[in-house]
Amino acid sequence: MKPILTAIVAVVLTISAAQAQNLDDALRYSRTFYNGTARFMAMGGAFTALGADLSAISLNPAGTGVFRSFETTITPNLMYNNSSTLFNNSRSSDFKYTFGLNQAGLVANLISNEGSSGLVKLNFAYSFLKSNNYNENVTVKGISENTSMAEYWAIISDGIYYKDLTGSAGIAYDVWVIDTITGSGGIRYGSVFCAYGDGDYIYGQTIRRLIENEGYSSEHAFSVGANFSEKYFLGATITLNKLSYTGHYEHLEADYDEVIPDFNNFTYTDHLEAAGTGYSLRIGTILRPVDMLRIGAAFHTPTIYRIREYFYDQISSSFDDGYSYSNSNDPMRYSYTLTTPFKAVAGVAVQIKKLAIVSADYEFTDYRTAKFSKASDGYSYYDENESVKKSLKSASNLKLGTEFRVSSFYIRGGYGIYGSAFSSGEINKNMTYNSVSFGLGFRQQNFFFDLAFTSLSNTMKYMMYYDPDYLKPADITYTRNNFTATLGFKF
Repeated sequence: MKPILTAIVAVVLTISAAQAQNLDDALRYSRTFYNGTARFMAMGGAFTALGADLSAISLNPAGTGVFRSFETTITPNLMYNNSSTLFNNSRSSDFKYTFGLNQAGLVANLISNEGSSGLVKLNFAYSFLKSNNYNENVTVKGISENTSMAEYWAIISDGIYYKDLTGSAGIAYDVWVIDTITGSGGIRYGSVFCAYGDGDYIYGQTIRRLIENEGYSSEHAFSVGANFSEKYFLGATITLNKLSYTGHYEHLEADYDEVIPDFNNFTYTDHLEAAGTGYSLRIGTILRPVDMLRIGAAFHTPTIYRIREYFYDQISSSFDDGYSYSNSNDPMRYSYTLTTPFKAVAGVAVQIKKLAIVSADYEFTDYRTAKFSKASDGYSYYDENESVKKSLKSASNLKLGTEFRVSSFYIRGGYGIYGSAFSSGEINKNMTYNSVSFGLGFRQQNFFFDLAFTSLSNTMKYMMYYDPDYLKPADITYTRNNFTATLGFKF
């Protein structure tokens, strides 16, 4: 029989099964990959020192003061997310298309004074934009030679009387994927892959997991920015944040080659829906010591989300004797608060007359400070918050952008690297994101039209369940391609 994991690990896993929130949730809702106007996207989002773009008011509110007139923009986008997976020497691929609104907003002058000293402009701006996109399809498939999700359920059930089993292990027991070992007093468990403890372990089943995630996070940004003497720009933004996420997977294990006695297949379904609202405050400044140089900095307070979750899981099984079983747990609902980390950003931009712009941004975020609290059922989240502190770390992002002007036409490019948020002891300690972008623009006095293409890619190691001595992680490569168009007007 396989060695039993320590009781401590079993307790931790049991807690994780009972509480849906974990460090993956904290990181998912804390990361931002801003999807804004086509110009913003094409230049890699390096706008901390530039401003004068309705996406940039979420990055540095001082950019609101750079606008000179009324302006409105709308930006639809098409995203193609491709995933490629390697698991047990088997390759799989999947994809997902989504179409939606990337950004929409306007800016207007509250105060507009002639001259170039004192308060030259005071502007108000509103912008809606997507701060992250969760849409993805992933297929993990391969032949398993020495493990099964059934073993995970058997391990976490060890020491629990069979009538007291709950969660996914409880329904796995109900459909005969696991059962008590003869003579154990109903507290030790074996899986169908070892005849419930009465035989040797036999594997060779096909494992296939289909992951279908949907949703996004977004911001409604309300900003005020001032222009003093065309040299100093100050601004503040209040954001109303929204997130909507659906995480769904179906885990199939099937004996297609008929090597496992009595067993045909089982399918486990895990479904989570989350919705939340939050708010944050951002302040920033831009300095223009000489005409060609701009220096910007901003600070983002943590976003405080109130999140509601709905979760259900179910399992079905089929055996060679023709019998089939199905069971599910009662749906569960949670409500809790998540405080995301603060963010500090700095940037510099050089404008070469009216011919070209080169900009660079640096961002710092300490993901260890993300914190769960105020559960509706009084749960403390102490273990989850300790896990966040241990498994995550601070991360730095670097973004570069450039723009060249030829008469009324613009050519743009950008690059970004987003540092890993995982600490050195984690399996995904090297999970960085790379962004490459380019775009074109056409501008007249009262009208502009921009196009952009952005490719954001990363690789990660994915553990389907916890059996570290036998289960190898799947290697997943993501490529998120965004096609963006912006239509804008000035008055």
